[in-house]
Amino acid sequence: MDQKKLAKVRKVLLGRNLSEGIFGRIALYGLLIIIGFVYLFPLIKMFTYSLKDLADLVNPVVEWIPTKLYLENYLTSLIVLKYGKTLLFSLSVTLIPALLQTVTTSITGYALAKFKVRGKRLVFALILLTYLLPQQIYMIPKFVLFDKLGILETAWSILFPATFGQGLSSAIFILIFYQFFRMQPVALDESAEIDGANPYQVFWKIGVPLAAPAYLSSFLFSFVWYWNETYISSLFLGKELYTLQLKLLNFQSQFNLATGISQTMTNEAIRYAATILIILPVLVIYLIMQRWFVEGIDRTGVTGE
Repeated sequence: MDQKKLAKVRKVLLGRNLSEGIFGRIALYGLLIIIGFVYLFPLIKMFTYSLKDLADLVNPVVEWIPTKLYLENYLTSLIVLKYGKTLLFSLSVTLIPALLQTVTTSITGYALAKFKVRGKRLVFALILLTYLLPQQIYMIPKFVLFDKLGILETAWSILFPATFGQGLSSAIFILIFYQFFRMQPVALDESAEIDGANPYQVFWKIGVPLAAPAYLSSFLFSFVWYWNETYISSLFLGKELYTLQLKLLNFQSQFNLATGISQTMTNEAIRYAATILIILPVLVIYLIMQRWFVEGIDRTGVTGE
């Protein structure tokens, strides 16, 4: 085989770089399939098991595909979770705080990025400190403060911190907006000021529209983190107010209370059905906003948890 044919074969197999050759693509797609399987396997298992009746669960032959479509698990989960009422309350303590936190952190990030004031570095260091310190350290002072304010065991115990930029991981969102507003050309602000715009108009007319991807990614991350939060919710909301996550956390007791059965343990199919119902709202929101979410991640450089 001459040198030209050898070079051609090598180019086809290896390419100019690792991702262009056949071997490189096989390795790349194989890795992506493995990663996708790791992420999708729990969801597929939960969904298939949630459709099984008791006979399929105890049958060792039935592993992935149920013998029949059994939706009673979902109906039972809807009753146990009190899904409609609990979903509305869960949205009120996740969607509203996410919106409030996004607004307040964007204003804070804009102020730190655009205005020169004394002590800005100290303020920035204190903001970072709130993220670096474990939240268990300041939960007791917060609990005492909320008790004195009379908002303990109410939805305001979740809404109040978010209103003043002290929600879940607010420091991260302040950093996102700070970096994003710093990248915006100063010439745009100066042009608006020459035309007679005040700082508030510059923020709303120039800063906010250009930072739309940062707003979107920050809101979605904030929403997901509030949705998955159980520690703060269980501490501040008390025993009377439940989110869907807290209902799932105490699903066995909730099942016994709803059905009046105190001895029988719930089977895993009902638990999986409840889990799917709790994941569903987040999946719907992500599917609706997927394109803008990916664009926001690409432009802000944020990674999820």
